[in-house]
Amino acid sequence: MSDKRYVAIVDPFAAARFFPEEFRKAGYECIRVQSTAEVPPAFAGSVDPTLYADNIVHTGDLEETLRALRSYRPAAVFAGGELGVEFADRLSEALELPTNGTELSAARRDKFTMIETIKAAGVRGARQLLATSEEELVRWHEQLGSRVVVKPLKSAGNDGIWFCETPEQSAAAFRALTGTENMFAERNVAVVAQEHLFGGEYMVNTVSRDGRHHVTDIMATTRISVNGVHDISNSVYLLPRRGELQDRLVEYAFEVLDALGVRHGPAHLELKLTAQGPVLIEMGARICGGDLPHFVQLACGESPFTWTVDAYLRPERFRARCEEEYRIERHFSSVGLVAPAAGTLRSLRHQAEIEALESFHDLSRFVPDGGEVVPTVNDSTYVGFVRLFHEIEEVVRRDTNTIQYLDGHGMYELAAPTGQEG
Repeated sequence: MSDKRYVAIVDPFAAARFFPEEFRKAGYECIRVQSTAEVPPAFAGSVDPTLYADNIVHTGDLEETLRALRSYRPAAVFAGGELGVEFADRLSEALELPTNGTELSAARRDKFTMIETIKAAGVRGARQLLATSEEELVRWHEQLGSRVVVKPLKSAGNDGIWFCETPEQSAAAFRALTGTENMFAERNVAVVAQEHLFGGEYMVNTVSRDGRHHVTDIMATTRISVNGVHDISNSVYLLPRRGELQDRLVEYAFEVLDALGVRHGPAHLELKLTAQGPVLIEMGARICGGDLPHFVQLACGESPFTWTVDAYLRPERFRARCEEEYRIERHFSSVGLVAPAAGTLRSLRHQAEIEALESFHDLSRFVPDGGEVVPTVNDSTYVGFVRLFHEIEEVVRRDTNTIQYLDGHGMYELAAPTGQEG
């Protein structure tokens, strides 16, 4: 074992499966650390143990897990997904490796604490309430007098997000969320209610070393109101690194990272650009989901994966290149297929037209012909995603608009939902 070198990734779900290949190129094997005895059901299908030299399952005894990890003398320990953020902090701190530390771990996961922490540091944040009862949530919504977003304290994506116009809707959201489990199989004991922020929504993805932050990519989203959801994304697209908009987003993003104690490793920030300026929706001290980092690599030749390798294994190289700006070699867009109704999917009527588009790269379908479609309201209910790449930005924008024109009621040939025929 002494002639081999390792890094450890805590809860590497979904897009984190691309990390082992990148670290292997640098001469390191990856150890997978599982922070819970069981993998949450939502991620069970994204675990491939063959990618890792070992799989260490934490069963509650921290010293036992540390002993297992110390035997590999890892050069780094970091989170591969949202669930692993706090445990990665504990492990990296205990092993005296580059770490974000445990002092602000809660602020990097708990959505209420996150916003309160940045506001305490003088960074702009949303008005919000940690709601532990229907009554206090109703009173707060009445006092606010405008739309409210209610969501779990610890989750990711669009899991459990409610857009509430009235105090009664906020109360219904509270009842629906409390006592249930989030996508990580964690129990919701309270909810956070925030003012609804109006403005464009963007993602800033970064990698840090010793408190210096590098922007790996910036993405914009297009959004629609459909199926009772006011603000669901139906596409994301890669922006150039520089521009007045990007500069404002990045300056604010760096303030958020500093306020939340992000000094090492990848981070994913979701921001609204309001009339008052950028405002944090939430930050994850891990890579972006949805395989977007992989597509950034295809678009730019580098990504959060490659920069994370540099940050942990080649810090001198990271520091020397930290100010470099990413260059788009091929423009990129990911377009979500948003189902407007429920039923058994017979076909996607316009699939052939989409696959014939000039910038078409691939189509990931989550619902096959014969599968059950439900109206799209969150990240787990898209019918699929179409990815577009082209050297010319306008071609990607045109084809994105074409897909969004074709999508809708006319896209889905549906039979009645199972059990509702006749």
